Amino acid sequence: MLTAPFGTWTSPLLATDVAGGSLRLAVVGMDGGHVYWLEGRASEDGRTVIVGRRPDGTLFDVTPRDSNVRTRVHEYGGGACLVHRGVAYYSEFRDQRLYRVEPGGSPAPLTPIGAWRYADADLHPSGRWLVCVREDHSNTDREAVSTIVRVVLDGTQSPGDAIVAGEDFYASPRFSPDGGRLCWVSWRHPRMPWDGTELWVADVDGAGDLQNARSVAGGPNESIHQPGWSPDGVLHFVSDRTGWWNLYRAGDDGVAPVCPMEAEVGGPSWQFGGRAWVFVDPTRILIASGRAGTKQLSVVDAASGRITPVSLDLEAGSVLAASSTHAVFVGGSSCEPSAVVRLDLSSFAMETLCSASPGVLDAAYVSKAEPIEFPTDGGLTAHAFYYAPTNPDFAAPDGERPPLVVVSHGGPTGNATTSLSLEVQYWTTRGFALVDVDYGGSSGYGRPYRQRLNGAWGLVDVADCVGAARFLVAEGLADDRRLIIRGRSAGGYTTLAALAFAPEVFSAAASHYGVSDLEALARDTHKFESRYLDTLVGPWPEARDVYAARSPIHATDRLNCPLILLQGMEDAVVPQNQAEMMADAVRDKGLPVALLLFPGEQHGFRKRGTIIRALEAELSFYGAVLGFTPAGDLAPLSIDNLASWRRLRG
Repeated sequence: MLTAPFGTWTSPLLATDVAGGSLRLAVVGMDGGHVYWLEGRASEDGRTVIVGRRPDGTLFDVTPRDSNVRTRVHEYGGGACLVHRGVAYYSEFRDQRLYRVEPGGSPAPLTPIGAWRYADADLHPSGRWLVCVREDHSNTDREAVSTIVRVVLDGTQSPGDAIVAGEDFYASPRFSPDGGRLCWVSWRHPRMPWDGTELWVADVDGAGDLQNARSVAGGPNESIHQPGWSPDGVLHFVSDRTGWWNLYRAGDDGVAPVCPMEAEVGGPSWQFGGRAWVFVDPTRILIASGRAGTKQLSVVDAASGRITPVSLDLEAGSVLAASSTHAVFVGGSSCEPSAVVRLDLSSFAMETLCSASPGVLDAAYVSKAEPIEFPTDGGLTAHAFYYAPTNPDFAAPDGERPPLVVVSHGGPTGNATTSLSLEVQYWTTRGFALVDVDYGGSSGYGRPYRQRLNGAWGLVDVADCVGAARFLVAEGLADDRRLIIRGRSAGGYTTLAALAFAPEVFSAAASHYGVSDLEALARDTHKFESRYLDTLVGPWPEARDVYAARSPIHATDRLNCPLILLQGMEDAVVPQNQAEMMADAVRDKGLPVALLLFPGEQHGFRKRGTIIRALEAELSFYGAVLGFTPAGDLAPLSIDNLASWRRLRG
């Protein structure tokens, strides 16, 4: 074992491994004896492919090499495909049209060229039409118009006939097993789907038109998601009416809970297509529930509500599919990468069908997530997951404490996950400690914890990130002179806000497509989030003074920390000028700053080259401003003001 300072350790995990050895796995489905899932491939410029697995175990790509299965509805997408009897229906990212592809055939467009986007489709049992959410961007003088449309599958190309309209947003149109009813979820500005939604159901006539639409549940203070049907046609859905997202049924005698628990079934609906519960047969329901960052798979008796936990070595995510004999899901753990897994529902034996990161990192190098609780403002408790520096080839000099990377997750209504992340291990194998903070406002701890951030974005999240760092310093697990904060999107805003409003805490920071100007975000962002800040900050424009006071771009006189900014040039959620404005402000302060712009990238990096460059640049930046030399051959990085800043610091 070699002795070397923290941060300089040689890691077996390269940025190329993080980018090229990892797949994004999502949207599992079962179709007869076949299993299907979506596979995002950074090695192929981030494109997403429908992958199938035959009963004999062979894998095949359902969609051709020039396709990219991805929808831009709500910009975050999801629900981009379905497969039925071997036929795939999907949204093509290139033109946002719906396509159909037969086994072994070429994709045929179902919708014409136009300014429409489609997501979250469901196929009628007759096979004559499908329904989906359509987002119409035809009129550029107003925000996009959302509807639920019926697309007839008769070989003609049609943009779809609107069968549900009038609300700002829709999700989850789902036919009953006999095709005689359709349910869906809707909501209006300024609510987000985790604030308050309504569940509707209507009768479907022989022409596919809707009759007798009626509201079943929901309202401004109840979040409903993931509606669906039992095999015998009873409507089920997830609601947080008790403070936790739980499963309910809506029968002739009203709405009743299926299996009450202090845990969350599903999470915030940033994307379409989540499914944290599924009927195995008429008497059993498979549920993935979570609390405080951990997930539990359980089998529930549909009549009695009796819960039987399934003991597994990994945690199931919130996308399930099942038959009477098997279940399929994407799952992982703190020492196992995410994988598509098939579970035998009799023996509970697991079979891995596809791993996101096969054989990239030996178990001896894996830093496992340790849940921590720590005090925060107002006498409250906040949550996080701590990862210790881990590399069996190295030890630090006696008495040295590691630099700490504080991660503020995106959303902000999101949450940290404990599944093995190669990006986390990229830092810990090099001698960094890392803490992934579930600040107030995060999901997975019930509605009251989620609502801590209401009206307090830029305050509560910053206080909790600072609190996590100070807690670990007090525990002797971090060097208070080498505290780093990094985050993506909303987490990037928290990062920048921490530099502006807690300027003496952190010594380096990285903002990945983060928000620097809340006013600009309120004016310029896309429809889905255009009123999100009404809840997090205050109503716009009435609360303009609050927006200005919480915007890091207006508090640059307080900055005292080197910063690297990484930004996609086609980002419609947080536009490029947000990063450019912040870089200019930091540069004018005389602080070290680096700005990297990535062509072809949107809100979230998908391309292999981008992921590699971003990781290596961030590591180089930390080494340059914290005074150590990282191991490895890293590409040069231009850092403005670095030399003059070093001279001033002596």
